[in-house]
Amino acid sequence: MATVLICRRFPRLSRVTTFSTTAKRKAESGSSKSKQKKEENPETANTGTESVATIQLLNPLDYKVSYNPSAYAKSRAASQQPAARNSDQALGDTFTSSGTAQVQHVFGPTSPQALPPLRSALPKPKSKPVLEQIFSARLSAAQTKGEAENGKTETHDSKEDPRVFQRGRPEYRSLSYDKLEPVETLPLEEGESILRSVAASKGSQSPGTITDHFLKLGRLPAEQRTALVSEPRFDTLCRCAVKNLRLLGTSDLIRVLKVCVRLAVPPTHPLLNACENEFCRRVWDMDLEQLLLVADYWRCLERSVPSYLGILFSYANMHWKDLTLPQFVQLVYIIGEGRRSPADLLQKVESRILKDLDSFTLEEVGAICLGLFKSLSGISDHVMRKIADRVALQMGDMSTYALVNVLKMLRYVRMDHLPLLKELGKVIPARIPTVNIQGIMHITLTCSSLHYFDEGIMAAVAMSLPSKVTYCRSKDAAKFLWSFGCLDYEPPNEEEFYSSLIEQMHRKLHEFGKFPEHLLTGLLGLAFVKRFPEELIDYALRDDFVQKTRGSKYELRKDLLTLGKSVEIECPGYQGSRLPPQLCREITEMVLNFAEEEIYVRPEIVEAASLLQSMLGGPEYVKNHMILPHTRSSDLEVHLARDGHPIPFNLEDPTADRKLKDIGVRLTDDLMAQLIKGRSNSQSPVEVQNEARTSGRERREEARTPRTGDGSVFSGGALVTGARCLEPPPSPALNQQPREVKLALQVSNRNHYCYCSKRLLGLHCLKRRQLRQLGYVVVELPFWEWFPLLKRTRLEKLSYLHYKVFDPALLSGAG
Repeated sequence: MATVLICRRFPRLSRVTTFSTTAKRKAESGSSKSKQKKEENPETANTGTESVATIQLLNPLDYKVSYNPSAYAKSRAASQQPAARNSDQALGDTFTSSGTAQVQHVFGPTSPQALPPLRSALPKPKSKPVLEQIFSARLSAAQTKGEAENGKTETHDSKEDPRVFQRGRPEYRSLSYDKLEPVETLPLEEGESILRSVAASKGSQSPGTITDHFLKLGRLPAEQRTALVSEPRFDTLCRCAVKNLRLLGTSDLIRVLKVCVRLAVPPTHPLLNACENEFCRRVWDMDLEQLLLVADYWRCLERSVPSYLGILFSYANMHWKDLTLPQFVQLVYIIGEGRRSPADLLQKVESRILKDLDSFTLEEVGAICLGLFKSLSGISDHVMRKIADRVALQMGDMSTYALVNVLKMLRYVRMDHLPLLKELGKVIPARIPTVNIQGIMHITLTCSSLHYFDEGIMAAVAMSLPSKVTYCRSKDAAKFLWSFGCLDYEPPNEEEFYSSLIEQMHRKLHEFGKFPEHLLTGLLGLAFVKRFPEELIDYALRDDFVQKTRGSKYELRKDLLTLGKSVEIECPGYQGSRLPPQLCREITEMVLNFAEEEIYVRPEIVEAASLLQSMLGGPEYVKNHMILPHTRSSDLEVHLARDGHPIPFNLEDPTADRKLKDIGVRLTDDLMAQLIKGRSNSQSPVEVQNEARTSGRERREEARTPRTGDGSVFSGGALVTGARCLEPPPSPALNQQPREVKLALQVSNRNHYCYCSKRLLGLHCLKRRQLRQLGYVVVELPFWEWFPLLKRTRLEKLSYLHYKVFDPALLSGAG
């Protein structure tokens, strides 16, 4: 039985939530009922059968504690059937068909406690953390025991699930291996007789006899087939076959390979080496049906055969017009399982998809998408949109496994197909409890990758996840945390949801050395929603883990910076590991260099910065930079006195005191008329810049009443023009003693928000939260307001910026 203490946040108390976990092994194996999961308690010594671990979760900002558990149904309609999942292994990789071990926990009543201040609430990390001592050793033992007691695993077959499409047409029987094919069982006595004859002949049997022996031994009962591979007499038969392979006919050779599949011959067996070489030699004498069948056998044997596949793809390219529809689908399946994307076939694949799209079954559509996804074959938006169009119309008739494969490809090409996504919100929530954990992960990750928020989908995922969280790989747990954090969604059962995933991250701690990106992914997702598990953070910021990130195929330095700096700002009481200052400087410099080239120069930001300089009095009043480089987006910083006047602060800007250089201006009749008769209503950019720069010093000497580029002036925060005065309402704050207010203007774009909504993504919520924590007043220039204004007049844009910068509520609220 497990106990729990959840220390909840009370008003005016420091924001730390401590979760402690005590997993107690059951003394009796009889109770196998699934019980509600919970976090457990403290760092006491282990005695008897009890194993103890501590998880501390730093949560510096307010949140609600709610509990709303959900039951979980086994994968697919019947719990006995294997659950669909995506296979991430290539030909020759190792496959497993058993689910992850499960731990049963019980929730007891929670006990609210008053919390000490944040600094004193956090113990200093020990040299050898509790995590490594306890979770890796004892919880793994508890998992194994729990699985044995409960007899429950989330079953799935990574080899068979992607092959479901082959059941839809009889033509696939000649193109693929059917494990359900009825076979007349060979009596054990006859099998023994064959092995005795092999031993007696000492490998000197004819090719026909060798083939006959293989075919008969392949009909042995399953138990005997398993033991046969290690039988010395069978090894003698295999050696005899290797010597005579060239004498076997192609059909016999294919039958021998099929028997190897039935016998589960290891992929590195010498007989398979010889068979691969022989098939590569005979490819051009075989037909396409035979080639695809042999490729399918290699897949079932889990053997990587790049040379054979390369020849197969060349053969298919030459005989492309001869491919039947089932042969085409089987070929795409083989392409995916081989993790190879033949460039010369891609255009033909796209054309064939468009040609036969309405003729494919829905399972075949899913198989094609999975093959393209696994082989990293990019397809055109046009083809993907056509696929999505069909799926959106028939989603209710599609299996969840096939649908998930379509979602993978949709995510890969980053297509926001709104009809499909809306239909997904209607169809998938009810199916979530019957989907296996990896399928759920891919559904959730598709939503977050496309920045598409559907509360029905996310809530259904959150309710189903806690009861099946122990099936999560480290990758799955990390992607769930990232997806929910990215969409800034905290579900109704948020405490149960997050605590179960954090606990699973602890269980999978040993995997993060090999996959460091998963730990950082999960921790960033947690940081987005104001959750900071101290021991996991301490582990992630250690020098040895940072060193491991350098060996990753992903660029993880920016993630390290985001995590490290977020902890500094939001968890002042944190006493664990931190990133070395030199590393922080290197990463920050990298981020700033990228910003100089790609972010600061974006038209919407340049326009806003230029107009603000003109409006406020020059470049010394505005700074276009990253206040928080670890948040990876720019800010326009402005300082105001409490009386509403702008304050010059950007004195280091190279343009602030730069002397004007001579520039060539062509004298035209229009320009001469303006010089003689007066300035026209609109000014050129050169005039605006010159006026702003040459009058900057005068304005600072004239009681700081800066002019705009068109001659307007500010008076007490009001924008005065020749036509009208946009006077803000009087603010009580202006009567107080002047005090500096730092504004951080956010020039956002669509990528900062969820798709088709005004819901900020998690990273940008984190940024605004941290800016406020550092004393900045965040001012939004949302894209749905600012982008349309870019096409309007200069005066309209200035009026809008004036309204945003001199909002009295900002000045009064900043105190």
